[in-house]
Amino acid sequence: MAGELKDNRGRGEAEWGLPAIHPEGRKYGVIAVGISLIFLLLLDWEIIGWPLLALSAGVFAFFRDPERVVPQDDRAIISPADGLVTLISQVPPPRELQGSDGDGSEGLGAEPVTRISIFMSVFDLHINRAPIAGTIRRIVYVPGTFMNADLDKASEDNERQHMLVERADGTRIGFTQIAGLIARRIVPFVKPGDIVAAGQRVGLIRFGSRVDVYLPAGTDPKVLLGQRVVAGETVLAEIGTQALLEGVSQ
Repeated sequence: MAGELKDNRGRGEAEWGLPAIHPEGRKYGVIAVGISLIFLLLLDWEIIGWPLLALSAGVFAFFRDPERVVPQDDRAIISPADGLVTLISQVPPPRELQGSDGDGSEGLGAEPVTRISIFMSVFDLHINRAPIAGTIRRIVYVPGTFMNADLDKASEDNERQHMLVERADGTRIGFTQIAGLIARRIVPFVKPGDIVAAGQRVGLIRFGSRVDVYLPAGTDPKVLLGQRVVAGETVLAEIGTQALLEGVSQ
């Protein structure tokens, strides 16, 4: 009926509900609950069992996977991660994203571009989403260390995974999932050649980490240092005319 409230899929009445738990995290939550029940029910060690049960709830919360309302703007570059904007700087793109991959797919080039770094604490959602709609042209995993992801040098030293997405007009966006001090695995949901929608889930990083986004030349950030952003909803930047022309020419 006219005026009826809808959810973000256009169905039924809008109402609050518990967010879904991503399948990647359900097994960890179940294992944590099982261990805590062993200490509580079998061993009667409440001093250990109750903290473990609380930790189990934290594990489920860490892997929560709510729906997001994606901005319907073709020029928008959307945040791929929940978290805090900790760095905005001019840097060359990672070497793994610069040149051709040997299969005719071009990279971002070697000239400095604006990099926006988003730090995800253990309290943030860790599902990462595509910043634009397009085709996944490149996924490159790089082994490394596990220092604090909030440090600038984590972009070069930590375990990380680079992704390159190309729009239909040729505009390319690179972003990097970086493992942090606690994180020990980066999990991709997509592969090269996949076509993704803006805001679509593309992977996750377990337990504290960071995502770097490399903006096209001529694109100015729409966020500030210290701002909190929401994956799939916050607009990091808008693709400018220069970036569009360069994409078409390439």
